[in-house]
Amino acid sequence: MAARLLNFRAAAKQVFLSPAAFSDRIRRLEDQLGAPLFVRSTRKVVLTETGEQLLPQARRMLENAQALTRPAARGPLPYELTLGTRYELGLSWLLPALSQLEKQQPHRTVHLHFADSAELISGLKRGTVDCAVSSTRLLDPSLRYVLLHEEQYQFVASPKLLQTKQLHTPAQASAHTLLDLSHELPLFHYFLDARPRDEKWAFARVHHLGTISAVRQRALEGAGVAVLPKYFIREAVRDGSLKPLLRTTQTLSDYFRLLWHKDHPRQPALEQLGNELRQLPIR
Repeated sequence: MAARLLNFRAAAKQVFLSPAAFSDRIRRLEDQLGAPLFVRSTRKVVLTETGEQLLPQARRMLENAQALTRPAARGPLPYELTLGTRYELGLSWLLPALSQLEKQQPHRTVHLHFADSAELISGLKRGTVDCAVSSTRLLDPSLRYVLLHEEQYQFVASPKLLQTKQLHTPAQASAHTLLDLSHELPLFHYFLDARPRDEKWAFARVHHLGTISAVRQRALEGAGVAVLPKYFIREAVRDGSLKPLLRTTQTLSDYFRLLWHKDHPRQPALEQLGNELRQLPIR
């Protein structure tokens, strides 16, 4: 409970203990293990490296204990999954999907964890999240996945920007700022890789903003041009706030995937969750 809530007072309330008694139990457990499990301050509580390493094993032990004490006649055992997601996709798609997921599997609780793609992948390896939705290109053989939805992209800019700076050819890129996520996740490559291989796009400046929300906001303000997911700019394109560029180029697409570590003990449950998410359209 402490590892899930990262708040000793709230965790103590959940298990009907006083904060002092709860803290004492944590201290005794740390003494038995010979290593701290949490770093505590007046502002926050975080797991130590040892705590993160032990968390998956502790969860499995608790689930096994529940299985031994619950009669089979009561139906499926309740269990919890922590699903990692990017902030924008989580709010627009996964958060509204929680009610439907709960109807399909009432004994399952799906927690959401918001982070960027790099942190999500790290969380899968450490066991701090059970699974994650991401369109990151996979190179790690320790990860398993199921395909969810195709993610299509569009090269766009604000009409106000294009009134002063046209962009019809690669040479005109030198007058523009390219808005993008990061060096590690350049969305512009979904457009660039669909163009002739020897074509050069040299922008005056590349501005990395970290999230697609920030990229979209700056594009709407006319601060630069950007490649963004179609689902995320559908309304802006429809109302004319953003204008598609070089429409004849079929920008490459990718797929959202539900990812998990190959050694996860609940692989069948994760595959089931992936199948359910595939049936829910992205908004």
